[in-house]
Amino acid sequence: MDPDIQRLALNTRRHFLQHSTAGIGSAALAAMGLTTHAAESVDSAGSRGKNVGGSQGIVNPLAPRQPHFPARAKQVIYIHLTGSPPNLDLFDYKPELSKRSDQDCPDQFLAGREFAFTSGVPKLMGSPRQWQQVGQSGMWMSDAIPNLHTVADEMCVVHSMYTDQFNHAPAELLVYTGSPRSGRPSMGSWVTYGLGSENENLPGFVVLISSGVQPNGGKNSFGSGFLPSVYQGVQCRSKGDPVLYSSDPPGMDRDLRRATLDALSDLNRIQAGEMGHPETMTRIAQYELAFRMQMSVPEVMDITRESAETLADYGAQPGESSLANNCLLARRLVESGVRFVQLFDWGWDFHGTGADTGLTDGLTNKCASMDKPVAALIRDLKQRGMLDETLVIWGGEFGRTPFREGRTAKSKILGRDHFPDAFTMWMAGGGMKGGFEYGVTDELGFGVAENPVHVHDLQATILHQLGFDHERLTYRFQGRDFRLTDVHGHVVKPLLA
Repeated sequence: MDPDIQRLALNTRRHFLQHSTAGIGSAALAAMGLTTHAAESVDSAGSRGKNVGGSQGIVNPLAPRQPHFPARAKQVIYIHLTGSPPNLDLFDYKPELSKRSDQDCPDQFLAGREFAFTSGVPKLMGSPRQWQQVGQSGMWMSDAIPNLHTVADEMCVVHSMYTDQFNHAPAELLVYTGSPRSGRPSMGSWVTYGLGSENENLPGFVVLISSGVQPNGGKNSFGSGFLPSVYQGVQCRSKGDPVLYSSDPPGMDRDLRRATLDALSDLNRIQAGEMGHPETMTRIAQYELAFRMQMSVPEVMDITRESAETLADYGAQPGESSLANNCLLARRLVESGVRFVQLFDWGWDFHGTGADTGLTDGLTNKCASMDKPVAALIRDLKQRGMLDETLVIWGGEFGRTPFREGRTAKSKILGRDHFPDAFTMWMAGGGMKGGFEYGVTDELGFGVAENPVHVHDLQATILHQLGFDHERLTYRFQGRDFRLTDVHGHVVKPLLA
């Protein structure tokens, strides 16, 4: 292309972005920087406020800020069991289902419904687990989770969850983004957009993955969608370098890295002034955060600093990758000011099509890697005086059927299919009622009989505990104000202490 024509095209694009429609780029920068819908009561300049890297006029988008009203919880640890645990074998005791085990499912429960791997008339299947009442509240739990028995009085258990999706990825995306389709911001991104971070040397939103597999929704489950990318989850590892490529390459020392970032910051500030694009400010903030993280992340991720007693309580082993290590790291991260810690653990899809996916030995073995560290996390937070301000959430993306997985009809291995109509989740701390059960499913576990709680209701309740009116925590995109709960959801007030 002729150089003069090329310069004209570039200048035309810049002129369009800077000046048309009152400045599209400038409006976007304002939306991110400091006229947000996130907290209408917050002053835009003051609360968003620290300069990044010492540069005037560029503010830190992760600076701490106030919610709409006083919060019960300051941070969240969300434990997601990817694949969805079988609620009827862990928390939702159904003696009538056990009495009718191996009988044909009643027609009224099957009419008009579709199931992923079922043909013909499926057989009812009672739980093969042993059950007992635990805690002062006397809630029922199975023998698959003996350590959680010890913290039952801290747990707020919701038996009446339901969702619109019965395939893994869409159901998981609905839980975390409010939509079964990709492209919306995740819950952790909404929270950090609204609250910022209390530690300028750490990300506001950290993701830890165990069992070696990404969540079903992929990185969309912890992505920032149309929010500025500074609010996306930062995936850390419990084995090896906590963050990939965070170490300086050979031949680059700390001073050289600082000089390089200063030069990049100068260039980015020039571009921000010319283009007014919100991602330019994000880029500056991320470079500076990455520089600080090189010193702070290895320290907070080093569990060898914990006592032998604490490591034993969690079942954590330094240098390994496990849910136990990640639960301990989650406590260390929120203790250091990280706002939202998301744990994903793969392997909870109990169809029963293999020996490791059955409801006897398979569930026992999988729960052994979860039960101990999750119970230890609750005890540890309480002992440190952190549970009141830390909301711990546990669950999957949907439930499991009250009948046998169709593909295992002639097998000795027991499994359950996907089921959206009724499942169990629980929360602890963060202003939730302890030793409390809410909602009831019918006697066979096919549906919610009392107090239904939709996924959007759960989201609204979580945001409420963090001090947000879920209808006001919004971000304008493509001409409308979006929110985590879409156009649905209500706060489930009976769950609140």
